[in-house]
Amino acid sequence: MNSPNELKEITRFLLEYANRLMGSGVHTSRVIRNTRRIGKSLDVDVKMSLFQKTMVVSVCDIDSMEVYNEVAIIPAFPISFELNSELSALSWEAYDNRLPLETLWDKYEKIISRPKMDPLCTLFLVGFANASFCALFGGDWTARLIVFSATLIGFYIKQVMQKKKINHYLVFIISALAASLVASSALTLETTAEIAIATSVLYLVPGVPLLNGVIDIVEGHVLTGCTRLIQALLLVLCIAVGLSCTLMLIRNSLL
Repeated sequence: MNSPNELKEITRFLLEYANRLMGSGVHTSRVIRNTRRIGKSLDVDVKMSLFQKTMVVSVCDIDSMEVYNEVAIIPAFPISFELNSELSALSWEAYDNRLPLETLWDKYEKIISRPKMDPLCTLFLVGFANASFCALFGGDWTARLIVFSATLIGFYIKQVMQKKKINHYLVFIISALAASLVASSALTLETTAEIAIATSVLYLVPGVPLLNGVIDIVEGHVLTGCTRLIQALLLVLCIAVGLSCTLMLIRNSLL
């Protein structure tokens, strides 16, 4: 049986754990499964209510039936599949080995404190990935080089604005505008200019929120799923606005 203070500490850990997963781009059902799995290893029953911005966690001690509730705002973290995988593995390790709370905190802190990928490395990887999209859509080598350069500039602007915590809708509009403006230089060359301009903004497409929104709706978390889909579609609209501004400035006939 857990004492009231122990129950409070368990709730605090589970809330921190679920917040990290939810804010890092994990679909709702997985967050609930992982959190409840850790709860079972600590002999508590966990009930959760998840929304896009807030989370409510209720922890009930199985023996005493004492309940502790806590509410928290879900922060936004960078999407990291590696982090999500390691946190999911931690839930299985806790369940299989019945790890105590102190050990769970130590392992959790080690996971989230691991060094992230260097922003410069991320910048070039995104550039190569977007140039590959250009190749998939039939762009020639000149167009690929232009898209690579446009992506570097657009993504760097995005990184700088995100560090300054500028509104993310404005970030997407400006990043799309910058990348497509650079890519529009292809119009002065004999190359696949239309493909270069169209693919220069693909690095901004919010694939993870779109996918999570569909998964949430399919698995019954309709409210969270619809919210995620709406936010993702708004980001797609911002991309379209930035690209449309370039087309109107450079070559209105493409609209």
